[in-house]
Amino acid sequence: MGILNLTPDSFSDGGLRLDPTVAVEAAHRMIDEGADLLDLGAESTRPGAAMVPVEEELRRLEPVLKALRECGVPLSVDTRKPEVMRAVIDLGADMINDVAGFASDDAIDAVRGSSVACCVMHMQGEPQFMQQAPVYEHVVRDVKNILAQRVQRLHSAGVDMRRIVIDPGIGFGKTLDHNLSLLAHLHDLSDQGVPVLIGVSRKSMIGALTGRSVDARLSGSLAAMLAAVNAGARLVRVHDVAATRDALTVWNAIQRAV
Repeated sequence: MGILNLTPDSFSDGGLRLDPTVAVEAAHRMIDEGADLLDLGAESTRPGAAMVPVEEELRRLEPVLKALRECGVPLSVDTRKPEVMRAVIDLGADMINDVAGFASDDAIDAVRGSSVACCVMHMQGEPQFMQQAPVYEHVVRDVKNILAQRVQRLHSAGVDMRRIVIDPGIGFGKTLDHNLSLLAHLHDLSDQGVPVLIGVSRKSMIGALTGRSVDARLSGSLAAMLAAVNAGARLVRVHDVAATRDALTVWNAIQRAV
């Protein structure tokens, strides 16, 4: 999953793709590099980020979605607003990636009558405050239980299980130790009958472990990504598509030879 941020303030590449023409060019470049799907986000959810009005989020998304409608790969939209979900489904989005994990009835209502895939992500708190003091009794069990409850709510509302993906939300209301525990025990999350998506690309946990700045975290990101895939992740959300594709090609070749 190639990351296409349409924001001025995302932690890694904010402001680089605000121009729809530049964003569309970047999308096609990621497809050429081997992206299987694209994730468009028009509201930053980095720690400390403020919420963007619905109208502004849609203003950023609409021209890019329209331009990529026939790009040949599925289009996911990263949003937590039911109004935006409904609008982008009408514009042809194939997946809704909800960082709030479809916690609200409105969010469930927005997707239940459609055929879009639904990514249920775990986040403790809100982006503005989520990293101030995250606390869990047992992070792997707690996250697993919450995701299971959210998946069941979607399924009970009529969303086919084949449309659902889960994401433990690395960096979303978690300390470094929380993130490492989730990645080390990812198999515990991948036994729920739905695919697991992981996003670790360039995140602060990579910086905390390596001391590298955001633009120098590729090696660490690839290591975390491969560890996640080895532990059961089936989708990986990344900034560096070509390097990730190469790493997965080599890893898969080795797995087939075992």
